[in-house]
Parts: sequence; structure tokens; C-alpha cells
Amino acid sequence: MIGILALALASFIVIIMLLPLSIASNIPGLNYKNVTVHTNVTITHSKPDVLNVSVYDAQNYSIKNITIVAGNYKKIYCNATVRSWEGFNDISAVNATLYNFVVSNQSASDNFNAHYSNSSCTLNGSITGLIGWFMCSFDVIYFANNGTWICNVTISNSYTQINNNFTGSGFGSTLFYPVYALNVTDGIDYGGVAVEDYSAPDRQANITNLGNMGINISVEGYAVNRSDGLAMICNLNGNITVDNEKFSSKNGTSYPSKTSLTSSPGGILIPNLTMAKQTNVSILSANSTYWQLYVPANPAGNCTGNIIFTALSS
Repeated sequence: MIGILALALASFIVIIMLLPLSIASNIPGLNYKNVTVHTNVTITHSKPDVLNVSVYDAQNYSIKNITIVAGNYKKIYCNATVRSWEGFNDISAVNATLYNFVVSNQSASDNFNAHYSNSSCTLNGSITGLIGWFMCSFDVIYFANNGTWICNVTISNSYTQINNNFTGSGFGSTLFYPVYALNVTDGIDYGGVAVEDYSAPDRQANITNLGNMGINISVEGYAVNRSDGLAMICNLNGNITVDNEKFSSKNGTSYPSKTSLTSSPGGILIPNLTMAKQTNVSILSANSTYWQLYVPANPAGNCTGNIIFTALSS
């Protein structure tokens, strides 16, 4: 009996000694009243992050606020700093929208005035295998609205959950400055005119608004130097004073009813001619002015002069 008890006691001691070894990965409390259990998981996919978005002139990275190009396109970049925990090879798409904050939004349709999109942004460089820059470019036309513009960049990776990619997004902003700009018919030729006679009426000079603002137009004449009081200087004799050159915004206006040109600094506004900014890429914002010249008694030969057309805030 004593031997049996001794054997049982020894077995119990062995069990007591082995028990902590079987739960060595856990942390027992006093007398196993509580036990702390370690947990573990491996994240297989994470959402990508857009850490920063900056917008700038493609020709000068230091320029944040932008003056678009009169009568042409301006290339603008959205530079997105992104992070992908699975690396750049896991990125399936980087898209960007650039839109005028006042009249448009991220989900609106593209139009030249207020909304542009790019679905093919490209990786431009990286700091590590996880953080880098994606470049999204836009060719913005000259009549795009002035004011605050937002660039929204969205990045997606290859993982799908309930048919939606994991995505991240970020915003950057810029300011498009007002641009007052125009172009004019190349030259006004009055043809042959005798002294003390009038040129044929209504030589036409066409004006096109090439900016992103509505404009009024002023005109200023000179022959050799600004403010010289002349419309033209002649190669054989004399000159034509500036008040003899007249204009109108209405075809068929008689010479006496036309407005005389001036050499005063800043010129004179063309009456009744306000031009809205262009809104359709295929329809120019254009208008016409009509000119006529009186040749006084003394000039002779070929006469030449200059007219400055200036776009002003309407």
C-alpha cells in the first residue's frame, strides 16, 4: 500500500512539473486563475494611401498658382505622393480629376471650361519600395475658368472585396489667374487714297478673345513713338494726324459718326464692344471693328502707322 501511494505521488509531481511546459507560449497568472493568450494575424492586403497631392505648372515646378497660355494649351501636373504596403507592382490604377471648385465637382463630365480627367497617371520615382510619386498631366485650354481648381487623385490596388478595389484618395488645389488676351486681324490696309479724300468705308479688323475672361477693348494709335499724336508717317512728305483715323463696332457707320482714334496713353474704349470668354472649343469668341481714314492735304508717298488693341476687364 505504501508503494502504491508513493508511485501515485510521484506521478502527480511529474504532472505538476510538466503542465507549465505544455502551455509555455501562454502567460499564467497566480495559480492559473487567469492565463494570457498570445494572438497573431498576417495582413494579406492593405489599402493604398495618397499622402499628398500638389498641382503646378509643368514648365516650372516652383509655380503653384498658374497663368494659362493665351490662345493655346497649358500643361499642368498633379504630383501625388502615394504609399502602397504591398509595393508598386500591386497598384492597379492611379486616376486624377482636375476641376473648377465653383462650378464643377469630381464626378462631373469632362469639359474644357471646368473639368479634366486622366486615367493613365504614371510612376515618376520612389523613395522606397513603398512610397513614391505618380505624375498626372493635363492639357488645359486657354479659356478654362479662372479661380480655384482641385486635383483629386485616386489610387487602387489589385485586391478586390465585394467587387470593389481597395482605394485611397487625396486632394491638392491651385489657382488659375484671370487672363485678358486677344488677337487681331494682321493689318488694316486702306488701299490707295487721294489727298483730301476718304478711304473706302469699313475696312474690317476682326478681334478674337484668347483669354478666360470677358473683355472690353481699347485702341491707341501712333506712327513712330507712342503718344506722338500721329496715325501715320509718310515716306515722301508729311504725316496724318491720329484724329483722321476713325472706327466703329457697327458696320455701315458713316465717317463723321465713327470714333476718332487717340494717341493718349491707354487709348480709348471701342464703344458697344464687350466680348464674353470662349466656352466651346469649336466656336471662337470673335467680333469685328470697322475702320476708315481721311487723308489731309499735305502727305505724299507710302504712309504707315500702328494701332494697339488692348484687352481690358469687362
